[in-house]
Amino acid sequence: MKIKISDHLNAMKKIITLLFISLLVVSCGNSEKGSLEEIIKTDDLTAIKSKKMELSKQQSELTAKIDQLDAAIDRLDPNKNLALIRTEVVNDTVFNHYTEVQGDVATKENILIYPEYSGLLTRVYVKEGDRVTKGQTLAKIDDGGLSSQLAQIEAQASLAKTTFDRQKRLWEQNIGSEIQYLETKTTYEAAQNSVNQLKSQLGKTTVRAPFSGVIDEVISDQGQVVSPGQNQLFRLVNLDNMYVQASVPENYLNQIKTGTSVIVEIGAIGKQFEGKVRQVGNFINPNNRTFQIEVAIPNEEGLVKPNLIATVKLNDYSAENAVVIPENTIQKNSMGESLVYILEPESDSTGVAKRVKVETGYSYGASVEVTNGLKPGDLLITEGGKNLRDQQKVKIKN
Repeated sequence: MKIKISDHLNAMKKIITLLFISLLVVSCGNSEKGSLEEIIKTDDLTAIKSKKMELSKQQSELTAKIDQLDAAIDRLDPNKNLALIRTEVVNDTVFNHYTEVQGDVATKENILIYPEYSGLLTRVYVKEGDRVTKGQTLAKIDDGGLSSQLAQIEAQASLAKTTFDRQKRLWEQNIGSEIQYLETKTTYEAAQNSVNQLKSQLGKTTVRAPFSGVIDEVISDQGQVVSPGQNQLFRLVNLDNMYVQASVPENYLNQIKTGTSVIVEIGAIGKQFEGKVRQVGNFINPNNRTFQIEVAIPNEEGLVKPNLIATVKLNDYSAENAVVIPENTIQKNSMGESLVYILEPESDSTGVAKRVKVETGYSYGASVEVTNGLKPGDLLITEGGKNLRDQQKVKIKN
């Protein structure tokens, strides 16, 4: 039965540790008379100092013996000065490469609401943060007497309609002249058009939400005089239909299509989304040679806001059953070749480092695709490989 030297050494270390502990226990409890508790209780400073010196002397003697044993272990242990390394099993996996472009978060439903009628802002029905629905009344502007005018014209239109109806019945009975019929018809139609026009004007005095959303800002105060195109009333935002707009270099035009999978990262809120390109621009910007894309993103928690900066990762290369290794394990020689070290195990704790030349493909993040030189199952040296030599014996510290 073979017993390894390292096993002997480990056993010796354990025995020394147990011996040291046992001696301390014995020295601390030789007798009741000399116990630490009793000596301390006497409050005799001389006795306490004497006991401390005794224990310190015993500790020094044990430390010297341990140092002698450590020296013997260093001399006899063949693995003591071996380089320490860590390894990782090489596996095949799916490797995806992404091109990253910067984009901005936007929504098509983010508008400033202006008045359509000049007058005094008599009522503001909402406040900032209120959720409103499409068509809901937001504010009211003084109509300046339009309501009275409308009532008067509606009365005139009603009379014109009655006159026209009577004239029409007479005309159908061949009573009266055609000119009378046409005159009453024209008068009625003109009155009705005036009513419709005034109603349209009056409708502009009521400010309504063009879509459902949240009142992000109330800009004009109640009692303020407002005019079309000059005074902003509200900012209305809908955060349900958010998207990211980004500029992509023109050389990716053949790779980016409607439906291409992308990853969107928004660093400000620490969120990452998987999405698809929903629109690809048809115009190449001559200033920076890019085209626009849009990617819809969810916003269930309401954390995504317009104008946030986003990073769009476009999947421009994928490989199945690829060998992927950490980039920091690759070294370069004077010929510019890429080298890694793999382990050929000799035992559970030792082995030989073998230098291997590899060919690499795409790299992304901290990973590199290896196209030649490594195979699944190889033990790649991931730590401690910077100063190794080919065929050097090493110790594993996994």
